[in-house]
Amino acid sequence: MSIVLSNLSFAWPDNTAVFDGLSATVPDGRTGLVAPNGAGKSTLLKLVAGVLTPSGGSVSVDGVLGHLPQDLPLTADLTVAQVLGVADVLDAIAAVESGDVDEEHFTVIGNDWDIEERTRAQLDRLGLGDLALDRRLGTVSGGQIVSLGLAAQLLRQPDVLLLDEPTNNLDLAARHRLYDVLADWRGCLLVVSHDRALLDRMDRIAELDGGEIRFYGGNFSEYSEAVAAEREVAEKNIRSAEQEVKREKREMQQARERAARRASNAQRTLSNAGLPRIFAGNMKRNAEVSAARADGTHAARLSAAKTRLDQAERALKDEQKISLELPQTAVPAGRTLFLGSGIRVRELFDGVDLAIRGPERIALAAPNGAGKSTLLRVIHGSLEPDSGEVKRADGRVAYLSQRLDLLDDARTVAENLAAFAPAMPPAERMNLLARFLFRGARAHLPVGVLSGGERLRATLACVLFAEPAPQLLLLDEPTNNLDLVSAGQLESALNAYQGAFVVVSHDERFLSEVRIDRWLRLDNGTLLESGNG
Repeated sequence: MSIVLSNLSFAWPDNTAVFDGLSATVPDGRTGLVAPNGAGKSTLLKLVAGVLTPSGGSVSVDGVLGHLPQDLPLTADLTVAQVLGVADVLDAIAAVESGDVDEEHFTVIGNDWDIEERTRAQLDRLGLGDLALDRRLGTVSGGQIVSLGLAAQLLRQPDVLLLDEPTNNLDLAARHRLYDVLADWRGCLLVVSHDRALLDRMDRIAELDGGEIRFYGGNFSEYSEAVAAEREVAEKNIRSAEQEVKREKREMQQARERAARRASNAQRTLSNAGLPRIFAGNMKRNAEVSAARADGTHAARLSAAKTRLDQAERALKDEQKISLELPQTAVPAGRTLFLGSGIRVRELFDGVDLAIRGPERIALAAPNGAGKSTLLRVIHGSLEPDSGEVKRADGRVAYLSQRLDLLDDARTVAENLAAFAPAMPPAERMNLLARFLFRGARAHLPVGVLSGGERLRATLACVLFAEPAPQLLLLDEPTNNLDLVSAGQLESALNAYQGAFVVVSHDERFLSEVRIDRWLRLDNGTLLESGNG
């Protein structure tokens, strides 16, 4: 069971090339596919699944294929049974059991007389045991729909399974059920994910970079260590190559100076010796040829040194890190930023009490649909509770929703920052944007054309350096749809932030990196302190 890519090429209708002659073999076992946003991970999975047709080369899959795309093409009026692909078999079994012995029913059923039992077992494994098979999708949460999509693929008993960001929209309990299911997987599994906890359960990591795939044995943590080691070697090679280029330049210059001195001395000697003009001319030409030959040798050695430097620099991957200091966001210890008592919002929660003081780093957890985003909006002030008392300290509260819709899409990154920080000098704004990796023309791109990771960086720049600086930051699933590099950039920014924040996230690795010191959980309309993750 494997996936074989042979000289695979693909371009979009506007001739933008995604792959050009890609060849690789994904073997049996669990493989995590990583790459920055826009590198073509989802496109590659669609090519393997046959959703897209390559412009050149071929894809071959050994065995039955299952594919769970990132965006499921499902409508609200479908039933759970229809999503799982078992509705026709269940209808045929029901017809036979009612006395209808039409041969077509037996053809539909085949060997699947136990389909309901197998379906129920699969739903139970994914925490969906309470879903009725005739329930409509319009009444099911986004996380449950993702789990249903996975159940549908598993019921097909595929030999090769493709999963595109399978933990998006899943709460923590659903994520762990998914981890358990994949731990038992036997076959060829290819997973695109930014979930490092999931990637740490892989047998190998496939890195898609520059239209090529490199395989690293081991899980994501081991891959990260290998990449760090490669970077250290590449940096050492660059330093060595730079020294070689400097040495060759110096020796070339010294050789030219020696040749010039010899030529000058020879000219004086010939003039003093009173030799015939033709003889003197021959000696001068011979000296020039010898100097040119030596200069050519040094030039070739310098060119070779520059080539080695270029190769060493190409081997060094751009880390794309942002480095910040944010003292203006500091909050005194003990200062009350938000105080709510008896907060009630519809049927979600009734009588919630919450105090946010000083530079607390709070993680808010709850199952999907419990009201996490609603509570963030109450803290922010964009939603007033139905009852209860709310007090907010003077100062700015910044809210980053899942949609990252804080900026004006029609304005450039620089124009958005100017709107948030009008007193900042233009040159300082451009320097700041460069630290957020918007250098040169990138700072003048409209926000509407940015990738997810770029939009995050632009939003962080505007929020963290706004006037006045925010002392309370609210983040709703901030790592959803971010590649691993962008998630790391968010972690760096939050670790430089000195105010209080409340974050809703199911990403355990992310939460550990941003040093959460207080854990809250919404449970059946009640807000509880949970002491740890």
